[in-house]
Amino acid sequence: MWFVYILLCRDNSLYTGSTNNLEKRFLSHQNGKGGSYTRSHKPLKIIYKEIFKTKSEALKREIEIKSWSREEKLRLLDKL
Repeated sequence: MWFVYILLCRDNSLYTGSTNNLEKRFLSHQNGKGGSYTRSHKPLKIIYKEIFKTKSEALKREIEIKSWSREEKLRLLDKL
């Protein structure tokens, strides 16, 4: 099982990523061992996630969401 997720960071920015272990990846981000972006923009919480059967599907969706503006990402969250 693979996840695409969006994190809310302390500076109110959004970070999008993918993983096969969401809890472990979130802890890595919080401990400064995740992506370089989250080392300088500390994540507060997971605000969105989608589940996929394959890594390929998750990566395609991650790339799609990363191409969106902040407003488009917020509209996705509003649909929850």
